[in-house]
Amino acid sequence: MNIIHRKVARMVVDNLRRRSMALISVNCSEDWRNPVAKSQKIFVMPNRFRKEFCTVHSDPIGTALIDLVTYETVCSDTLEGLCEYFEELVEGTSHLKSGDVMYSDGVLTVKLGDKFGTYVINRQSPNRQIWLSSPTSGPKRYDFIPGEGKAPGKWVYKHDGNTLHELLQKEIREIVGSDVDFFSLPHSGTQK
Repeated sequence: MNIIHRKVARMVVDNLRRRSMALISVNCSEDWRNPVAKSQKIFVMPNRFRKEFCTVHSDPIGTALIDLVTYETVCSDTLEGLCEYFEELVEGTSHLKSGDVMYSDGVLTVKLGDKFGTYVINRQSPNRQIWLSSPTSGPKRYDFIPGEGKAPGKWVYKHDGNTLHELLQKEIREIVGSDVDFFSLPHSGTQK
C-alpha cells in the first residue's frame, strides 16, 4: 500500500470514528493513479446496524480498514468495561482505598497501592493488540480472536492460550480477597 492510500485510509478511519460509523466496503481502482478506471465508493452505516449488514470484500484496503475499525471498537469497549469494573473494585474493597484508576488515550492505569503494585493495560493500534503490564505476571500482549457465530470474541495471549480476562480474574481475585467477575465484561470470551 503506498503512502497516499495510507493517508486516505487514516483520514477515513478517523472520520468514521468521530461520527460513530462503521466502514462497510471500499472499492479502489486497481491503478490508483487513474481514478476514472474504477470509481472509489465508501459506504458507511451506523454501528447499531453493522452486525447485520457488514460484509467484507476481497479488497485489501477495505479489509484493512474494516479490521482497524473493528479493532478500535472492540478495544474501546474492552478498556472502558475494565475501567468501570476496576473503579467498582477499588471503591468496594477496604484495603484498596488508596488505589486509583485512570483511563486516558487508550491507557488504563490501575494503581492498587504499594503492596500490590500497578497494572497498565493499553491499546497498541499498530499491532492491533492490547498490552498488559502486571506486577504479578509481567508483560503480555493480547490479540483479539473474534468468536464464530454467536460466540463472543476474546483477547488471547498466544504463548499460553490464556485470555486477558482469565489472567485478571485469577490475579485480582487474590488481591481483592473475594470473588470477582471479569467474565461478565465485554469481549471476555464468555456469553453474558
